[in-house]
Amino acid sequence: MTAGIRTPTATSTQPATDPASGTAADRVADPVGRPGEAAPTTVGTVDTPGTGTVGTAGTPGGPPPARHLLSAADLDLAGAVHVLDTAERLAQAIAGREVPKLPTLRGRTVVNLFFEDSTRTRISFELAAKRLSADVINFSAKGSSVSKGESLKDTALTLQAMGADAVVCRHPSSGAPHRLARWVDGHVVNAGDGTHEHPTQALLDAFTLRRHLAPGVTGRSGLEDRTVVVVGDVLHSRVARSNVLLLSTLGARVVLVAPPTLLPRGFEHWPVEVTYDLDAAVRRADAVMMLRVQRERMEGAFFPTPREYTRHFGLDERRRALLPEHGVVLHPGPMNRGVEITPQVADGNGSVIVEQVANGVLVRMAVLYLLLTGGLDGAR
Repeated sequence: MTAGIRTPTATSTQPATDPASGTAADRVADPVGRPGEAAPTTVGTVDTPGTGTVGTAGTPGGPPPARHLLSAADLDLAGAVHVLDTAERLAQAIAGREVPKLPTLRGRTVVNLFFEDSTRTRISFELAAKRLSADVINFSAKGSSVSKGESLKDTALTLQAMGADAVVCRHPSSGAPHRLARWVDGHVVNAGDGTHEHPTQALLDAFTLRRHLAPGVTGRSGLEDRTVVVVGDVLHSRVARSNVLLLSTLGARVVLVAPPTLLPRGFEHWPVEVTYDLDAAVRRADAVMMLRVQRERMEGAFFPTPREYTRHFGLDERRRALLPEHGVVLHPGPMNRGVEITPQVADGNGSVIVEQVANGVLVRMAVLYLLLTGGLDGAR
């Protein structure tokens, strides 16, 4: 069996290739790219640096395990479920231990290469690597040679010379982790590149959703035919792009709710529904994911006033009451309390925002473990 690569289309929310069919789809450029630009093209197999194609290791004629996780599109259905199941197994393995650590990656070095400010993601990756007993180096652009004008390539060559086994990269430029993957022999994980993608955030969101909407499920998605409503600044959101890719791979229905000015070009080709009626969308949702209004990426006026935005696209207690009883509320953080979500909803019943943070450590443990042990292939 060879696990296929899902390529999103405008009319289907299923993987482009059925993992059970024995065939693999050709990898094409991801249409969910940076607004107004083509996404970084990652055509080829895992032997091509800069791609993370998922296949079945050890199968004659099949591709080897993935080297990198650069996009949510690098994971087919089998690969995505494998990551979620591995995160569950790791949670069980450390549960009840006096010291919540495993010796799995002892002797390996993980570098957190962050060119943008981060709290949750950087600390989450650091804790994930340390719980697997890896050595961790935290790199910040401030105070480094980058502040003196050193290029990304020279930084990459320095890390290569030092023998980094894995590099977790966050960068303000879309496609930077793809370039980094061409210059280092170690594994590269995209921790957010510009407005392009944030695949591990999508994985931890899916992990959180599965625990609530399909508790105890393993071996399959558990999100089949569930409806996830994504609300807010889709235009500037790398989280939204990765979630569209991953959730559609896992069989969920994705509904986008945003003002027309905050929807990217080409969204009509995404495997999503689009509506401007938040009340109607919430009524039929299994989960609502609120997105931060990213003012730091806005150079113009995308809506009249914050108050007007909140009135039409904010999640308050009245709208929260429209969500079915089993429904949950997510937010990737950081939150603009009082803009896209009220404090009462963020801290109230059905909010799983704090759980997302905790689950991020488990999911990132799974990603690092699978990449560094050659198991990110949907089969091991």
